[in-house]
Amino acid sequence: MIGVRVMTWNLWWRFGDPERRRAAILSVLREQQPDLVGLQEVWADDDENLAEWLADALGLHWAFGTGSDQETWRVRVDGGPGLRNGVAVLSRWPISTEKAYDLPGDPSRSALSVLVDAPQGTIPLVTTHLSVLSGSGGRSAQLDWLARHVAGLPHDGHPPLVVGDLNAMPDSDELRRFAGVLTVGFVPDQVLLDAWWFADPGDPGFTWDRANPHAAAWVAPSGRIDYIHVLQSAHRAGRVLGVHRAGTTAVDGVWPTDHAAVVADLSD
Repeated sequence: MIGVRVMTWNLWWRFGDPERRRAAILSVLREQQPDLVGLQEVWADDDENLAEWLADALGLHWAFGTGSDQETWRVRVDGGPGLRNGVAVLSRWPISTEKAYDLPGDPSRSALSVLVDAPQGTIPLVTTHLSVLSGSGGRSAQLDWLARHVAGLPHDGHPPLVVGDLNAMPDSDELRRFAGVLTVGFVPDQVLLDAWWFADPGDPGFTWDRANPHAAAWVAPSGRIDYIHVLQSAHRAGRVLGVHRAGTTAVDGVWPTDHAAVVADLSD
């Protein structure tokens, strides 16, 4: 029996036409009906928060967090001093604890760590958006921090989940160390299972896909850079039963964002 449907999606900040795109984003979320959603590049200003707007429309709980450096994001769009870029969680069940953290080496990037009071037990979830820079001063240090943060989360009821835009390909050194498979992990004996490992082996799972015109406008090739990771444990709960992409087409002529979402069904 499917216990939890988890989704992660980068919402592309205030780029493109955000007012038209928000309706398309909401349409995809309604279609997928996730229980837990980790969002990245979520905008908020003094009048409105996109995460709150989506949660209200879907009847979900929500949490939002930002990095301490917002000017890095504001200068990229036409926005006032109250404009903020962050990460968010939408949840079918109440969120009992929430805390945002600056990521190492880049205070414009953040991680939001929450505890969700689900019927099957407390579910720890972290959503994040890593730096585009690799190496010891960028993603490697951030993934090291994430792995150690996960090690400190409660996991006696449901294994912790880490979701987000990690800005790295699956075979990158830092992603292999984060997973802790076929190499020495950041945390000894910790294995973080990539949900896409349970997908159809013939599906590359591109979340940055040049079939999307917003992605095709850039020079980067197609690749899988958005992930759902589940801490490997002896629990019956949290086992990956299926995984797929969403948001891979236009909605009424509007592409929701420049990323595809990842959706995983987990056991209860």
